[in-house]
Amino acid sequence: MLPIEVQRSATPKTRPAPEGLGFGKYFTDHMFRMDYSPERGWHQARILPHGPLGLDPGAAVFHYAQAVFDGSKVFRGKDGQLRAFRVLDHSKRLAASAERLAMPPVPPEVAREAIEALVKVDADWVPSAPGTSLYVRPVVMASEAFLGVRPADKYIFFIILSPVGSYFSGGAEPVRIWVEQQHTRAAPGGLGGAKAAANYAAGLQASVEAKKRGYAQVLWLDALEHRYIEEVGTMNLFVRIGDELITPPLDGTFLPGITRESVLTLLRDWGTKVSERKLSIDELREAHKKGELREVFGTGTAAVISPVGALGFQEGQLVIGDGKVGELSKRLYDTVTGIQYGTQPDRHGWMTLIK
Repeated sequence: MLPIEVQRSATPKTRPAPEGLGFGKYFTDHMFRMDYSPERGWHQARILPHGPLGLDPGAAVFHYAQAVFDGSKVFRGKDGQLRAFRVLDHSKRLAASAERLAMPPVPPEVAREAIEALVKVDADWVPSAPGTSLYVRPVVMASEAFLGVRPADKYIFFIILSPVGSYFSGGAEPVRIWVEQQHTRAAPGGLGGAKAAANYAAGLQASVEAKKRGYAQVLWLDALEHRYIEEVGTMNLFVRIGDELITPPLDGTFLPGITRESVLTLLRDWGTKVSERKLSIDELREAHKKGELREVFGTGTAAVISPVGALGFQEGQLVIGDGKVGELSKRLYDTVTGIQYGTQPDRHGWMTLIK
């Protein structure tokens, strides 16, 4: 067991109304923190009132972007039980991301224990309204104050919690996505496969431009040819052409999603034809022309399943299917969320009960 010192807040916050939660707008009363130094390794695990970290302006994270994070969710079922979705898998991915940025990884079991301990302290913050959950954001960042291009010697691992509603204001309704053919988010050999803060900064400008055009997010194409589909916004992408469901293979340019893996597992359980292969924008257009493009959707922790109703290009847009939520998208959304809230059986042991 990880020894964790607990200092409870003397000024608890008012809980926000479920209907106004949005995503990432509110934070719970407490946070977890642990520090790293070469001499002591990861040490001094504690739960504190949510507040500032107290970083020096010379902290390496501000200058050399040594920062990684992850995100998982905790759900309150109708039975009142709290369930965390694949929390150890998320902790393993956090460790892998840290190693890619030459940072000391937090042992996954330590991260899992820290998350569970913090959720127990702020358990009253887990909302119970349909579609709501508690978002868990663990972060590892360089805290050593110095100027020089090298890995830092000191780091902070912290976890904050946020009660959330739906990631998209329209819930699971189809969104319009802009196909980005100029900007690049990640290239082979880069940071695309790590959940590094810098990856998200790289995509912001294109996202802003897409929203000005009236689109919810960006569909990224490969960096070399701007021809092959990679991911949509911050989500993994699935395309249904005829009876085949296609998702791009993991090649290091985008994140190996936990929800992506869960969806692949469910699809194979159902006997659905699934291919992890390259899919060009030309093949997608041709499938649309033939009437074979049946569904497009993104998968991720925040939105779970996000159906795409239309893809926008400079010369116009392609409407997917009839522009409504597809049959498979709906079944996947209902199944994954059913497992998360405890209304469907957890056959793969994805849920951790927090008591």
